[in-house]
Amino acid sequence: MSALDQRPPLTPTATSGATAARRTLARPGVPGMAAGLALLICLSGGIWAFIGLRLNIATLVDSAGNAVDFSSRMLPLDFPPAPELLGLLWQTLAVVITGTALSVVLSVPVALLAARNTTLGAPCRVVARAVIVLCRAVPDVVFAIAAFRVFGLGGMTGVVALGMHSVGMVGKLTADAVEQIDEGPRTALRAAGAGRLQQITGAVLPQVLPSLVATALHRLDINLRVSVVLGFVGVGGIGYSLATAVNRLDYQRAMALALVVLLTCFAFESVSGAVRRTLLPQVTTRSRRPRWRGRAARNATAAALPPAVARAPGPAVARAPGRPPSRTAVTSGGGTAPARPRTSPPWNGARVRRTVWLVLALALVVVSAVRSGVSWQALTRAADSFLPTLGDFLPPGTAGTGGTLLDDLWVTLQISLAGTLIGLVPAVLLGVLAAGNVVGSPRVARFFRTVILCVRGVPELILAIVLVVVTGLGPVAGALALGIGSIGLLGKLVADSLEEVEPGPVRALLATGARRRQVFFASVLPRAWPAVVGHVLYQLDVNIRSATLLGIVGAGGIGYDLLNAARVLEFGVVTTVVLMVLAVVLLVEGLAVWVRKVYA
Repeated sequence: MSALDQRPPLTPTATSGATAARRTLARPGVPGMAAGLALLICLSGGIWAFIGLRLNIATLVDSAGNAVDFSSRMLPLDFPPAPELLGLLWQTLAVVITGTALSVVLSVPVALLAARNTTLGAPCRVVARAVIVLCRAVPDVVFAIAAFRVFGLGGMTGVVALGMHSVGMVGKLTADAVEQIDEGPRTALRAAGAGRLQQITGAVLPQVLPSLVATALHRLDINLRVSVVLGFVGVGGIGYSLATAVNRLDYQRAMALALVVLLTCFAFESVSGAVRRTLLPQVTTRSRRPRWRGRAARNATAAALPPAVARAPGPAVARAPGRPPSRTAVTSGGGTAPARPRTSPPWNGARVRRTVWLVLALALVVVSAVRSGVSWQALTRAADSFLPTLGDFLPPGTAGTGGTLLDDLWVTLQISLAGTLIGLVPAVLLGVLAAGNVVGSPRVARFFRTVILCVRGVPELILAIVLVVVTGLGPVAGALALGIGSIGLLGKLVADSLEEVEPGPVRALLATGARRRQVFFASVLPRAWPAVVGHVLYQLDVNIRSATLLGIVGAGGIGYDLLNAARVLEFGVVTTVVLMVLAVVLLVEGLAVWVRKVYA
């Protein structure tokens, strides 16, 4: 009998053990199945909304005649005289710059209170996080309606609306950056006897500053597109002129102004991107912690030792934590003594360049604030009328239109789901082609990044205006506008998530001879999948708020009720609409957080 025949037969336990050893995928758990079911429900809802709104080829073919008629009514474009156009453009830019600067000023203290490592306590953190969520969930148009009651027609209304709404984004990202700082420098300052304020100014803010500047520049791009929407509620600038032309059905002037806004968005985003790459080369889409290791870490440890140990004789020379050893100088007795260490970086070319940019930026903010009408008298008037204005919006009410509001909220949700579904496939494809680690060609990645940039530069309100004229009033125009807008934002987020995947496994697979397609499906996509799913749900969150705004120009949904309530001074209805939209947004945001946590 051979040795092979003498082996003991496999028992059921051994067989199951061998099967378990061969398993390459984990068994699906209850949370994973529940998250998958939730995503399937969202996908089914998008398909159902797409069918329910009758978004098909036949609808687009039927609108072809309207598109030809609109083109004949739009051409030739009627541009305002150059001095008037430049004045409108400068007024809009002044409001955008001042509003963004206001959001940064307000976001820093809120972010410090919202961050886990700098808050004053759990109650302060909860309140600060609630303020951030509220500012992000409330549409900027609602802030503009409230500010209009205080400041009237003018730039100050736009500054307050943009500043308050931007706190939701700038505050959240800044709080996340504060929680990701390296605690070493702060620990060293605390060990040296520094107070809380000294720790924040000396160790926290210097690490957060690059991320804060990058976020502010990105928010500046967004606010430029949002300023067009605010023109429909009385904020001066090129958006107000565009709204006036649309209300007069003067499409030659309206489309000319829309083209100016489009080109300005392209130029502004390109310039701000170049500024970010020049001034902040170390900042990427993912926050990076400073490298504070080695000798600096040992200095912090030494600073935290008891005084007796710190004064123990030895060859080490005392120095400021985190700084290199100081130079030595020859004394009159022929010995050496430690030279006085520097307390500030040298004035080299890089520091001079940063200082010049800082001075120019501050000067631009001051000039923009003056042009926007920011003054002490306006702020005093706002303080006196704040409580009466708040009383106009409370308590919430329906004015007998509760059923209509619920129906229109359902239409808004349909528009959002259908728009997200329309943009999902093109956005994912463009995001994959724009990721350099996936396509392997920098030229191809740059080309598709440019395509995404061009799509992102088109304000959704302008798309909605054109599509309302082409397809008629209703949710079809809103869904198509959101679908096109989703391609830009979601495509960029997908590309960033794919490029942020750890390169080690990718290089290992390439070294074994795997093809790009195999590397993508085996290594890149599985690691980027949780982030991509979160971005899709975030896009749905954004589209719900955007669908509310697009209703202002006739794209259907609850936004139309919001604008009508503001026009007839039914501000209790405005509050009800905001609370309804806020509830839906928080539900989607909670779903996104839970799904990302399950799949992480």
